[in-house]
Amino acid sequence: MPTPPNQAEASQGTLQVLYEFQSMITALTALDVANASLYDGASALAEAVLMAVRCNRKRKPPRVLTPRALHSAYRHTLGTLVGPQRIELVEIPFDPTGGHTAPDQLAAFEHREFTALVINQPNFFGVLEEVGALTDWAHRHDSLVIGVVNPIALALLSPPGAWGERGADIACGEAQPLGMPLASGGPDAGFLSCRQPLVRQLPGRIAGRTQDRNGNPGFTLTLQAREQHIRRSKATSNICTNQGLSVTAAIIHMALLGAKGLERVAKACHANTVRLSDRLCKIPGIEPLFERLVFHEKVLRLPAPTTDLLRSLAAHNILGGCDLGPHYPELDPALLVCATELCTEEDIAAYGQKLTRIIATRTQPSCPGAPRL
Repeated sequence: MPTPPNQAEASQGTLQVLYEFQSMITALTALDVANASLYDGASALAEAVLMAVRCNRKRKPPRVLTPRALHSAYRHTLGTLVGPQRIELVEIPFDPTGGHTAPDQLAAFEHREFTALVINQPNFFGVLEEVGALTDWAHRHDSLVIGVVNPIALALLSPPGAWGERGADIACGEAQPLGMPLASGGPDAGFLSCRQPLVRQLPGRIAGRTQDRNGNPGFTLTLQAREQHIRRSKATSNICTNQGLSVTAAIIHMALLGAKGLERVAKACHANTVRLSDRLCKIPGIEPLFERLVFHEKVLRLPAPTTDLLRSLAAHNILGGCDLGPHYPELDPALLVCATELCTEEDIAAYGQKLTRIIATRTQPSCPGAPRL
């Protein structure tokens, strides 16, 4: 009989997989403990905010600072899940020149108490944040720090546990880049880790290693509170879906690559993004929007409506990027492009050639009967 999905304790293999995933996440984030995955990155952030509120109860009413440069889907999910619990989300604008959350912008919030500060590294624009300065500022104001991170980027960048003088208190993110192929919007898996003093408020499952009465090593569930099934909004978590199958793929991916392999993947992502950005910026009318270092995403200013250009690229089987207009109207027309380790020089060249022809056609005077590209 197969193991019921809500009884992971019935399978030592399942528990070992979850334990290995937790160990790898703590190594990536440089924090003390991690749970056995959550539904996805966006809901993991919501759980991190709820956790921070429980851990910092002296802040009344609960108020959390969130950057506007956070992924729009994360911001919407966060508002949906924590809004009914009367947690105030205060948005921090991004610097119009750098696309980041500048530390001096936080001075406007010093007169208000807040529970936690959310820092995403890199942010939605691909821009690298000044995580050390932001973390120290929050801690000086007796507030917790929640890091939203890209696990691949952590192979190169400073991990949340090493931000500033004390490090972030909680880290979360999306594990999909760790070997999970995209298919119809998924699969996904969120991760969540924290410092040891906060472990009692960590939601979801935690697998631990132990010994049986004969001294043989084994694995068991640790700190799984049954309250989550009966206490509703007062429970530690109500979205503790464990993505065991996706986590298995992530474990295999990380184990095969190892630390050096993950570093090579991260370097390839960054190098391909630089190549792609340089190639596209050679097209007349296209220029980079923000003047800061990026990881594997870049925002470009376009000379024509983004929607039209993306539609034309799609006709040539090219997924051109993300139109930022619906999410950030003040940046329109702007395009967020991304390159991963899977992009080849041929892919980048083909993208540049097609976009060059499309823009040239749209910016030149039209001739009767001329074909549209």
